[in-house]
Amino acid sequence: MHCGRGRLPARIWAGMLLAAGCALAQPASPVHWSALADPSAVAPGNWAWVHVTASVDPGWHLYAPSSPSGIPLSFKAGPDSVVERLKVLSPRPRKIFDQTAGANAEIYEGQAKFIVGATLCQSAPAGPADLMLAARYQACSDTRCVPGNWQGTVALLVDPGAPVSTPPVPVSYSEAVPPAAASGWAAFVLVAFGFGLASVFTPCVFPMIPITMSYFLNRPSGGRRDAVRQAMVFCLGIVVLFTGLGLAASALLGPAGVKNLGASPWANGFIAALFIAFGLSLLGAYEITIPSPILTRLNQASNAGGFAGTLLMGLAFALSSFACVGPFVGTLLAGSVQSGAWRPLVGMAVFATGLALPFFLLALFPSYLKRLPRSGGWLARVKIVMGFAILAFSLKYLASLDQTLQLGLLPRERFLAIWVVLFSLAGAYLLGFLRLEGVKPDEPLGPGRLLTGVALVVFAVSLVPGMFGGNLGNLEAFVPQATSQPGAAGGTSGSLVWMKDQYREALSRARQEGKLVFVDFTGYNCANCHWMRGNILNRPEIASELKNFVLLELYTDGTDAASAANSKMQQEKFGTVSEPFYVILDPDERLIAKFDGLTRDAGAFLEFLQTRPAAAPSASSPFDAAALAGKVAVVNFWATYCVPCIAELPAFNSVYRDLGPRGVAFVGVDMDEDSSGVPAFLKKHPIDYPVATGSPDTWKKYRIDSLPVTLVLDATGRVLQRFDAGTKEADLREAIGKALR
Repeated sequence: MHCGRGRLPARIWAGMLLAAGCALAQPASPVHWSALADPSAVAPGNWAWVHVTASVDPGWHLYAPSSPSGIPLSFKAGPDSVVERLKVLSPRPRKIFDQTAGANAEIYEGQAKFIVGATLCQSAPAGPADLMLAARYQACSDTRCVPGNWQGTVALLVDPGAPVSTPPVPVSYSEAVPPAAASGWAAFVLVAFGFGLASVFTPCVFPMIPITMSYFLNRPSGGRRDAVRQAMVFCLGIVVLFTGLGLAASALLGPAGVKNLGASPWANGFIAALFIAFGLSLLGAYEITIPSPILTRLNQASNAGGFAGTLLMGLAFALSSFACVGPFVGTLLAGSVQSGAWRPLVGMAVFATGLALPFFLLALFPSYLKRLPRSGGWLARVKIVMGFAILAFSLKYLASLDQTLQLGLLPRERFLAIWVVLFSLAGAYLLGFLRLEGVKPDEPLGPGRLLTGVALVVFAVSLVPGMFGGNLGNLEAFVPQATSQPGAAGGTSGSLVWMKDQYREALSRARQEGKLVFVDFTGYNCANCHWMRGNILNRPEIASELKNFVLLELYTDGTDAASAANSKMQQEKFGTVSEPFYVILDPDERLIAKFDGLTRDAGAFLEFLQTRPAAAPSASSPFDAAALAGKVAVVNFWATYCVPCIAELPAFNSVYRDLGPRGVAFVGVDMDEDSSGVPAFLKKHPIDYPVATGSPDTWKKYRIDSLPVTLVLDATGRVLQRFDAGTKEADLREAIGKALR
């Protein structure tokens, strides 16, 4: 932060904060924030201290500023005309292994209080000033995560005569330190290194090991030490090439591109085409080679000798081996670019290290060259089986492309049929029934070849039931859903009939049939959604319960207008964009129950499906405040003769439709002495929420002298806000928002 020229005006700084919040914050966040300055009067150049409290909903946790996984909490302060430097003191977090992130994490649960210090600029003008705070964070439960942003404003008085103040800091507090850049990278680095080692055993690389090492060890210009140095430089050439490839991927995609690549149909199509090209090349359809002029030029340069020549020799070797290592590189880049801009660079460097390591180790211990297995048919067999496997893997990206664009060209049956054929061919090849490179007619069938071939054939046969709607267990997350399962474009499952992207039609049908609506917010490329359809929604007890609903699927990740509308509705009505997300609604859009995320507990999901609406108060039942226990509630006292009451009904209906699905209870209490006219009144002036009747005691209990009167209650039943003589919609929303915090 800078206090000099070029600083942003307060209004612009606030606008930027608001824009960021609108873009990133999620409604109904599980973390609720408050801030208080202590003291509020601060002299220029001194520290202003703000106590920020984060209240985390039960079942959720907030990642600490020092957490090595998740999105660690971070604060910003402004405007630059007021704030010069920022310091955050945070309490000691709890260290756990986070099952959601699959890594170690540091978290807060319940409530966490932070002390945020901001040094005021020496040039800060005296008088009132607004200190603007912003927090970026992530909260997770056992089944889903919600990133968010919070913004708050704290009133300060810039007073040159204010004394220096230092807040009491608890012993357990320390200055927040961002996590190391390597957070969550251990598994990624191991996979990249493993891919590099696996590439050594491909036909383009393995035969080159003894040839290359003989060149180093038999050089006339030096002994063992020179050979080791030359091998190190040769390995450096390999690392330079692949690290440069990762750097190019990072530079071309940028930080924004890497985050959205996985959902792009163009990216999925490109990766699929790349894998098909590599697969066909490995099967011998053609040979992928670097243009000969490039390799010739590099070979000529490498023959010049010296370290520069050896470096170019390593570069030439890496380029010439790309036909075999390309599938490993493609897989690694496809996974890494979706996880951050630095991962392609680091992944390629680690991959190249694994690929080059055998050359360096054999230069140190040349006697082990004699123990290496001889090149032969086994290398060709590795190449052929890799070709079949890579072709099968390419279908995953083709299926994502097909489902996102809703082309219908690669349904589950066709997808699995191709897998069955490809893995059967790989098994038949190893067993000697398919004549391709690497298996001679008179070559004996060894136990390794036999077991591997049988395993591939068994795997292929086990996929056949899935073509006819059978459950494939955990594979359901990666293959297209069955046309007989939910999610198949408004398909059926036995006697179950699903509607697709027809929200209003489903509500109308539910009203006609006297049923509730089961809504499945799902995605074409949502692996957890596919798993739920294949392992939970098709269970007999679940399917039997689903027959009692009008079944509706709303896709949120497609490229069509319906997906965009569904995603917007899910966010606005239910405060989430997670997949899968299930809700039960009545025909009037009242929320009965909701279920977040994937579960392996069929009993818990069945219990959710068996939720039914509680007996709602009616115009003939007396008002009972006890029925609102545990809920944020709005109680509106009205009468049929009250003109201001009638005037505010549309606003109440609007707020109820928005906030009712989020668990806010509404009750309209009729205070007429004679309620016989209420049914006719409600036909003329509809009220979307439940209606009850008051009594003479109600007037006394709630000290009602005139109508309308509206009370906003928190979950404990305490009155947080009372409105007499009419309620503005904006004021009502603000009061409910306070009650939800």
